[in-house]
Amino acid sequence: MKKQIVVALALLVSTISFAQKSELKAAEKAIKSGNYADAKSAIQSAESLIGSADAKMKAKFYFLKGKAFYATGTVSNEDIETAIQSFDKAREIEAQAGKLKYTQDINTIKGEMLNSVLTTAQTDLQNKEYMKSSANFEKAYKMSPSDTLYLYYAASTAVTAQDYVTSLKYYEELRDLGYEGRGFQYYALNKETGEEELFDNKVLRDASLKAGTHIAPKDKPTPSKSAEIVKNIALIHITNGDNEKALAAMKEARDQNPDDLGLLISEANVQLKMGNRDRFKELMQEATQKDPNNAELQYNLGVIAAEAGENDSARKYYEKAIALDPSYTDAYNNMAVLILSGEKSIVEEMNSLGTSSADNKRYDELRAERQKLYESAIPFLETTLKLKPKNIQAAQTLMNIYSATAQTDKFKAMKARVEELEAGN
Repeated sequence: MKKQIVVALALLVSTISFAQKSELKAAEKAIKSGNYADAKSAIQSAESLIGSADAKMKAKFYFLKGKAFYATGTVSNEDIETAIQSFDKAREIEAQAGKLKYTQDINTIKGEMLNSVLTTAQTDLQNKEYMKSSANFEKAYKMSPSDTLYLYYAASTAVTAQDYVTSLKYYEELRDLGYEGRGFQYYALNKETGEEELFDNKVLRDASLKAGTHIAPKDKPTPSKSAEIVKNIALIHITNGDNEKALAAMKEARDQNPDDLGLLISEANVQLKMGNRDRFKELMQEATQKDPNNAELQYNLGVIAAEAGENDSARKYYEKAIALDPSYTDAYNNMAVLILSGEKSIVEEMNSLGTSSADNKRYDELRAERQKLYESAIPFLETTLKLKPKNIQAAQTLMNIYSATAQTDKFKAMKARVEELEAGN
């Protein structure tokens, strides 16, 4: 009786082994013919039997399962995840067994998978199909979890698509991972145009240097994105009407990084978004104390002061921004706007005057005052246009001022320039 049981068990093991090989052979054949539905069906039939298989058979099973679920790459995120997990399992089994029959092929396939998904993500982005792009960047991240940059791209493209539920999930994952995104941007000077160009990566930049089309390479470090991520989490909460969550997210980040200027500025921007202008101003002043030579901070304080009607303070902030960064176009432009804002009260008084000799005298005084105001705005507008030659608003304002101040030649030249700019739009 005992011998009969042993024989029966042997027959059972033999039958299971035969079934495993049969199903895997069917899956392999289906994959070669491109019939991935049949391949998945065969894999699912073999799955319940694979637990008793040896390492060699298990490695083959997971390798084929990965190929069956990956198919041609145009599959769901769930199938992609199954494929990745299967390939990783096959590599793990082979590493433990010390026999790497499928590992090299798996590495090649995973590389092809990643490149294909990234290419699709970029194409979707160019076509402004932002949610498709986001989904594909997230696929790429799952294929290569060490490349957290892909998850960052998934989050930012979801924001562009205004899918705040998805973007919040990705941003919170990035925050929890401690993602900073530090790296480099690769620049070189275009010999033909004389302009500095940004390249997608170092390989492309170096290829252009080698080809001789570019010179003077520069590697510029990119700042940490952690402050941006926390700010976006907070802004999404504000968009969703969850102001308390927004402030809590920002407070948590600043408590952990009290000296982080980026987070301080981010909190200021969140306060501004919520309409808390006084708190925004307090935080920006705190930021200028931490970084007194930051032109952008001075400029932002100028904007807030101007909006509050504190023109003298605004002027000082804009002047400070210009002194720190003589190429700060917006500071010149806003200084001109600030100066010209004084015209309103002058014109209102001029219009209110009568025809008496005293009124006529006052009218002439006001007209001279307005002329002086125009003349003081001209240098700032001219500098704005010099720094941004296509700023049509600055050109139109200058044209009107040249006309009002009887600068005929300059008016004609600026009128021609405005027409040229309008034709180009």
